[in-house]
Amino acid sequence: MNPNNVVNINILLTSDVHGTVYPIHYQNNEKAELGLAKLTTRIGQERIQNEHVILIDNGDFIQGTPFTYYYAKYMQHEKHPMSIIANHIGYDAAIIGNHEFNYGMDVLNKAITNAKMPYLAANILDKKTMEPYFGKPYIIKHIHPNIKIAILGVTTHYIPNWEQPQHIENLTFEDALQSTKKWVSYIRKQEQPHLLIVSYHGGFERDLHTGEPTEVLTGENQGYAICQEVEGIDVLLTGHQHRYIVDTKINGVTVLQAGSNGKSLGKVHVSLKKDTTGWIVEECYSELLSAENVPTDKMVLSLASTYEKQTQRWLDQPIGTIIGDMLIRDAMQTRLQDHPFIEFINKVQMDVAGVNISCTSLFHNESSGFPNRITMRDIVSNYIYPNTLKVVRVTGKDIKEALELSSEYFSLDTDGNIIVNPAYIEPKPQHYNYDMWEGISYILNISKPVGERVVSLQYEGSPIQFHQEYDVVMNNYRASGGGNYFMYQNKPIIKDIPIDMSELIANYILERKMIEATTNYNWKVIK
Repeated sequence: MNPNNVVNINILLTSDVHGTVYPIHYQNNEKAELGLAKLTTRIGQERIQNEHVILIDNGDFIQGTPFTYYYAKYMQHEKHPMSIIANHIGYDAAIIGNHEFNYGMDVLNKAITNAKMPYLAANILDKKTMEPYFGKPYIIKHIHPNIKIAILGVTTHYIPNWEQPQHIENLTFEDALQSTKKWVSYIRKQEQPHLLIVSYHGGFERDLHTGEPTEVLTGENQGYAICQEVEGIDVLLTGHQHRYIVDTKINGVTVLQAGSNGKSLGKVHVSLKKDTTGWIVEECYSELLSAENVPTDKMVLSLASTYEKQTQRWLDQPIGTIIGDMLIRDAMQTRLQDHPFIEFINKVQMDVAGVNISCTSLFHNESSGFPNRITMRDIVSNYIYPNTLKVVRVTGKDIKEALELSSEYFSLDTDGNIIVNPAYIEPKPQHYNYDMWEGISYILNISKPVGERVVSLQYEGSPIQFHQEYDVVMNNYRASGGGNYFMYQNKPIIKDIPIDMSELIANYILERKMIEATTNYNWKVIK
């Protein structure tokens, strides 16, 4: 075969990097096999080995580590470090992710302004003009020299269910599936590309092989429906769920998802063959390239170094002292009965909000709690999201329903032991969707059927009244119904506290200097 009749294209994907540049765990600065500095080396290797390489970031790029948090809080006068690094790497396009909005539009607009690559989000519209807010919905890449490649960017439209309203007040989020249908049809007709790539900051709502729903079909993830219902897509790049999806086709569409935090680089290999009708896709498959044992790109570390040094100094600032034991040794045990760390977080929330009922989560299993001498590093390692607080007025019935939903986090194994419900581990860990409360007393019995697990529920020593109203402080994600806590949606917001929880925790400790670890054992999980 004439080699001029075949052109190989390699699409490289980063997704859900979440501000991870350095290959370290910020909790203790220990080395980790992840980060953009490692992936940059991988990208360089691919460019040396292959003539035609397209590099795309699929969203959630500028938020997620102390590195990006410190920039957003204290260094906004400087250029955005993630954009500086992205410019060095040389992305062809980037997609807006849901976490891009977490630090507000000023930080996001700065990142976009500082970046050389176009940001694509076809379904995020300007409320006034109803045009794509971030400019281009798609781009066309020309290679070899007459091959056209279209890249369309779309974002989960579920963002208003999580994000603080003031961060997205000028935006409208069009249904991602419908927007993809509209734009793919337009691109096929107007541009007639030889290869059409959709990069979607969203994941899959159904089992990839059976099509059975794997979650409540809210519209947060529509990857499966996009493959089934939209004609003309060759490659669907996905993210948001932090999954590893590789070597898979759905309805003839090659799909890929590359995990999170720069642990791997996604790659789609496409062979285009020229026949009498023009260039057609002859072969298309995906793979994952691990960051493990890959050396870091020294220029990336150099570009980030000033920001990183200031972040590390800030992380090591002493805040106060804990009297007693607030360490977490076993995440499962911490979720089975009241723990001093969880009680403390709820106490901070109640103090700041001026109410006496609160709920919070243990966000991830790596949380270590607080040592006796607390630094900012301890706070941001445990409270990893830039959440703010809201006081929501709910009924006793709402509280009961919320506890029943939380109880679904647990199930029993064949020996009758309490375990984490697999649905909260696969396809994406969702430990943050299990809440623990202060200000009420309750018992969850996991031996009971779902919906009947709250076997005791009291407020101030008496059973909670279903029709009575209670003011509860919770984070903004939960208050908006995040995690399928629909009972909180459209309930009166009594108070909005627009300060990050990590800052509130730090201020609480700084004011008091010494904090006593206490546990009143107001709740437990039994079988």
